[in-house]
Amino acid sequence: MKKNKNEILKLLHDVFDPEIPVLNIVEMGIVRDVIFEEDELLIKITPTYMGCPAMNAIENDILDILFSNGLENVKVKTVYSPAWTTNWMSEETKNKLKKYGIAPPRESSELLDKIECPFCNSDETILTSEFGSTACKSLHYCDHCHQPFEHFKCI
Repeated sequence: MKKNKNEILKLLHDVFDPEIPVLNIVEMGIVRDVIFEEDELLIKITPTYMGCPAMNAIENDILDILFSNGLENVKVKTVYSPAWTTNWMSEETKNKLKKYGIAPPRESSELLDKIECPFCNSDETILTSEFGSTACKSLHYCDHCHQPFEHFKCI
């Protein structure tokens, strides 16, 4: 079954980051390119950080969704350059993170102890751990609403 690049990207919108299931891999910027080479479809992906444990699951999910939609001869290639950056996330994507309860990345990693709480928008927060459930997130606590929350680090 022949599809164009936009149709492939639309299918990949149904592959979600297993660590942040509210975001798909296209809007996260993990999908770098979709290339048709003769009789092969090549999907290039970039991890959000080196050693990201979700990459194997993401690759398997990509293959599953493409195979189940009649595509054959699919190859997934992990590329490390250029390195993934939070700058690849749109404002809409950052808003989804916030609604999910994760403080989105800011333009700079400065003042990590004053990250805005995604629940009450207060900046009366403290850093409780440099690392959250994954290396790309840190843990914080809001003194205003008394909620713990994660922050997606600026990378």
